[in-house]
Amino acid sequence: MLTVTMYLRRDCPQCEQAKADLNALQDIVPHRLVEIDVSTDEAQGLFPGTVPLVEVGPYRLAAPFTRQELEVTLRAAADRQHTLESLGDAHYARARAQGQTISWGDRISYFLARHYLLLFNLFLALYVGLPFLAPMLKKAGAGWPAEVIYRLYRPLCHQLAFRSWFLFGEQAYYPLADAHIDGVKTFEEASGILAPRAMLYLQARLFEGNEQMGYKVALCQRDVSIWGTLFLFGLIFAISGRRFKPLPLALWLLLGVLPAALDGGTQLISQMSLPGLANILPLRESTPFLRTLTGALFGFLTGWFGFPLIEEAMVETRRLLVRKFAVVNSPR
Repeated sequence: MLTVTMYLRRDCPQCEQAKADLNALQDIVPHRLVEIDVSTDEAQGLFPGTVPLVEVGPYRLAAPFTRQELEVTLRAAADRQHTLESLGDAHYARARAQGQTISWGDRISYFLARHYLLLFNLFLALYVGLPFLAPMLKKAGAGWPAEVIYRLYRPLCHQLAFRSWFLFGEQAYYPLADAHIDGVKTFEEASGILAPRAMLYLQARLFEGNEQMGYKVALCQRDVSIWGTLFLFGLIFAISGRRFKPLPLALWLLLGVLPAALDGGTQLISQMSLPGLANILPLRESTPFLRTLTGALFGFLTGWFGFPLIEEAMVETRRLLVRKFAVVNSPR
């Protein structure tokens, strides 16, 4: 039998009229009516526009419509269904069978589609929070748990001490002398590590701090800024009711990606030992301010670009599954 899905709202005269028209058409085009109230928590915001809205097969009829238009739509859907059934279309038969049962995959997909933002924000809070726990544990004398965190994040970040924040020390950061920042001790001065560049980088990666300098956060300054502002946007997006539209791709590339690429890219290239490079691009070491600023732009604007796109996909998933659950659970 043909299944007709109608999206409606309580206290809606047009919806009641559409239901009456469909009931009158039962003898002409037999069908099963499935009603979805768009004002319920499950369907809230998933079906914008005017109600009633009728879906039958691939056809959709939005208010206002007449009984004659309803009959034409139902007849077209019934003819299509009869044709596909008589042809024995395998794809149609498989889709029809899947549409009549609710699987664990459907339930998991629906849970993720409803709660993905909470899960993302919890993950981001944990991801950016654990690195700050490492120096706290070091300060408290819990070296082994702190070491676990440092090792856990080592494959994810370079952890160079001279590009990291420090807690519980005399300074919040210890830049290389090449950064030319006045008024602070350099990493070389504070740590006493004096070595050729390659060896300096290796030792700075493994250096976690001491009582005088404090202990480094397990993520570098840029990564803290990226993940922290991504989390910040996730919170803003949730509080706003997910109303942000996606940031245009060109703006994300221009304001989010390009500054970080220029700061990190020119720093990396300038420190390569290539003949004649110093004449084109003098050696430079970025500053905590630039790393934080470019990281914040990248993280926040990536969230603005990505979260609304994910939301659009999740809304469509919820819409399909709400309809499927209603169809399967509706009396036959």
